[in-house]
Amino acid sequence: MSFFGKILSKLGFGGDEAAATTTPAAPGPAVAAAAAGVAPVVAIAVVDVVAKLEALAGSHAEKLNWKTSIVDLLKLLGLDSSLASRKELATELGCPAEKMGDSAQMNMWLHKTVLQKLAENGGNIPADLLD
Repeated sequence: MSFFGKILSKLGFGGDEAAATTTPAAPGPAVAAAAAGVAPVVAIAVVDVVAKLEALAGSHAEKLNWKTSIVDLLKLLGLDSSLASRKELATELGCPAEKMGDSAQMNMWLHKTVLQKLAENGGNIPADLLD
């Protein structure tokens, strides 16, 4: 599983919990689409990322600021937050080479990109965290 896949999994993307919040497509169009040889449209489940992370933060022994720190976000999810792991994630997500050489720039890019990717996958990330 990819590093970003682990983040998605920890937040309930694509699992049973996410499937429970998916609005199924009406059987009529899906059946018609299948009969026509076209793949049916499947709704993306909306995952309440903020609520999940706030709940984790509230019960975590250490005070973590996941809204601004990729290290804290990874710690909160119980994932390895070492520089090597962050570089692996940055490489996976396509971090520009000029940012990879400066850990502070890489971390800022990585935090923003992870939140954007969560939003693209159905996470409810507030606009102020995506700027």
